[in-house]
Amino acid sequence: MRTVGVLVLPGSRVFDIAVAGEVWGIDRRDSGVPLFELRLCSPGKVTTALAPIGAMPATHGLAGLADCDLVIVPGRGDPRAPVPAAAVKALRAGRGTVAGLCSGAFTLAAAGLLDGRAATTHWRLFDDLAAAAPKALVRKDVLFTEDGPVYTSAGVLGCADLCLHLVRRDHGAEVAAAIARRMVMPPAREGGQRQYVEPLMPVRAAKSGVASTVDWAVARLAEPIGVADLAEHSGLSGRTFHRTFLAATGSTPGRWLQTRRVELAQRLLETTDLTVDRVAERSGLGTAANLRRRLRAELGVGPDAYRRTFRVAG
Repeated sequence: MRTVGVLVLPGSRVFDIAVAGEVWGIDRRDSGVPLFELRLCSPGKVTTALAPIGAMPATHGLAGLADCDLVIVPGRGDPRAPVPAAAVKALRAGRGTVAGLCSGAFTLAAAGLLDGRAATTHWRLFDDLAAAAPKALVRKDVLFTEDGPVYTSAGVLGCADLCLHLVRRDHGAEVAAAIARRMVMPPAREGGQRQYVEPLMPVRAAKSGVASTVDWAVARLAEPIGVADLAEHSGLSGRTFHRTFLAATGSTPGRWLQTRRVELAQRLLETTDLTVDRVAERSGLGTAANLRRRLRAELGVGPDAYRRTFRVAG
């Protein structure tokens, strides 16, 4: 993999283009990194998603993609914007590896390259990508996907994760590590995209009938309360409470309680110096072993790795 083409379309994200330039467009032979040829290929004069930069000068037309070993497809400011027919044709004609960065997965979807393949994108665009590529398997728990010659990445910094992975695949861990050191980032990050997703389950109940029980439970997460205690507090029978709670929150009581405890553990790991044992106790998860098990199940990483990533300075 020596010749890398970047497909620059109207509205392309400058950050995604810059990541490709940082990985493949800088002469780092003094660090043992081979010299790459980086091509910026566009269907003509295009304006990027970052208004102050404006037009992005290209080094090649779309024909420059034809003999590239790797084609990088940056995301666009409006990922749902139509993809020029000439760009679709060029992507379909390619014979090398193709990688969609962040919302660049939508461009690959428009070219039909995601049909029958696993793919990912920024976590806020999962549902949109599923609609744009109904024949694809949208992965929500990874930083990037690899399915045959087609790769996709999660949002923003997930682009760098994928680009370094592609270098590591073809040139080895030593070359990827050398580039990562120059970029001042880890050669590979732990866990997947789940640890960065904002909680989607509401803390408050949508219906007032169980709202007081929800508030009561949130104030007592460290205590050994369970679903039976929630039902008792609400004054409803177990079956009626389960049905009412599900209608009010969109979640079963047990799942809701577990999610709240994991979120509390996340906050404690981010903002305190409490030991893992104490975080487990304070969040109601009981033991350090259970905390580790739950975090890995929910976020894909353990408490130590999560704290290293999200610890709030001071």
